[in-house]
Amino acid sequence: MLKPEDVKVLDMNSEYLGVPTEALMRNAGEAVARLIVERFGEKKNVLFFCGPGNNGGDGFTAARFLLKKENVRIVLVVPPEKIKTPLARRAYEEVKEYVEVIGGADEVVSAITWADVIVDAMLGVGIRGQLREPYDMVCRLINSSEKPVVSVDVPTGLGTEDAVLPDITVTFHDVKEGMTPENSGEIVVADIGIPEEAWTCTGPGLFVFYPRNPSESHKGENGHLLIIGGGPYTGAPALAALAAYRVGVDLVTVAAPEKAADVIASFSPSIIPLRLSGTALSPEHVDVLLEYAGKASAVLIGPGLGRAKETRDAVEEFMSRVGEGVDVPIVVDADGLALLKGKAEMLKGKNVVITPHEREFRDLFAGQNIRKKKRKEKALEGARIIEGVVLLKGVEDVIASHDGRVLLNRTGNPAMTVGGTGDVLAGLVGGLLAKGMEPFHSASLAAFINGYAGDIVFGEKVYGLMPMDLVENIPHVLKKFL
Repeated sequence: MLKPEDVKVLDMNSEYLGVPTEALMRNAGEAVARLIVERFGEKKNVLFFCGPGNNGGDGFTAARFLLKKENVRIVLVVPPEKIKTPLARRAYEEVKEYVEVIGGADEVVSAITWADVIVDAMLGVGIRGQLREPYDMVCRLINSSEKPVVSVDVPTGLGTEDAVLPDITVTFHDVKEGMTPENSGEIVVADIGIPEEAWTCTGPGLFVFYPRNPSESHKGENGHLLIIGGGPYTGAPALAALAAYRVGVDLVTVAAPEKAADVIASFSPSIIPLRLSGTALSPEHVDVLLEYAGKASAVLIGPGLGRAKETRDAVEEFMSRVGEGVDVPIVVDADGLALLKGKAEMLKGKNVVITPHEREFRDLFAGQNIRKKKRKEKALEGARIIEGVVLLKGVEDVIASHDGRVLLNRTGNPAMTVGGTGDVLAGLVGGLLAKGMEPFHSASLAAFINGYAGDIVFGEKVYGLMPMDLVENIPHVLKKFL
């Protein structure tokens, strides 16, 4: 069952995969026209009520297919200059000589009296609130007509008091959220040519879920990411921090042992250092880390931490205490995963995204009977064990959620085996979480952006790709698809 935003995702992904939305509209219109002929026969009076959006465009297209077979009238419920989308405008231009603009109720009743079949193509998915004039008037007259009614994709006003109550709804690709036989009549699902990859793989459609900054927002209101990393290594947390900034987070604080923190901060004045005493993360730091985690909107733990015993103890204590007044999404990556080897149960119920490659995955879930299963099945089982999200990295990334959602990511290239690309990915996940995206979408979009940025770099530098190249190309990906 598709939500309104899922429909936008599929349209954008289909375009990205080479199937333009115009082709989908043509196929949708043809499916509606074919059903009308099959169910009601030829040479009927078919009356279309079309709206200003793509639902109306589907109606215009269906009417065009029927013009040679049926007696067709097309009523546009708003003036032509109010047609909203270029796609609907093009569909309108192809039939505009047959289009009449809506008049008063008497004219609507006259048109309905003429009709043998009424087609409702006024408003599609995503309509909020009660219907306004003239839609509510037209819907009431259609419902009182006792004529057979076919709705296109969803009944106009679905879920509202004055919604059209059709005999048949021809819906596209899958049933839409809220549709039932009681409010939609017989539901006929039509295949309109959406590629399988549009709904099984990541793609630019995931930008539908990307949180845009409100115009009135202030510093920090668009995400604050806390990165717990560094000690023996400094590049990893710095790359993650810069990737988070590039994906649009407002603030990034890196908590690291003091000497490492100074080096990490030197990568950019935008990185806010939280200097911890000593040379490695240890249990004595956990209280302050939890305090700062409570102020952040997401946490990334792991990049560059090293694997000292005191660091292992600190990570275990931090994860065991998360939830004690600290309710924040957490990304666990790299050394964070290694330090929790065989202790996946510590992540259960912690609202986590983990980003392992296959060896890290096997080590984390030691003792679980998953080693010989396929990668998709592995990721799903792991996600259910931790009650979170797994981003299993590989030639084809697998993103799996404990609720059963799975996507594959096919962006990226062989040059991305260079060290640091995983840190960029972790920073992207953390940044998107901090901006307010839910974990599965954050992991999925991060994988797409990371790989797409890598593909841009590969086109220029081939195997000379370096992780900072990915960071610098993240904005180009956003600019292209947002």
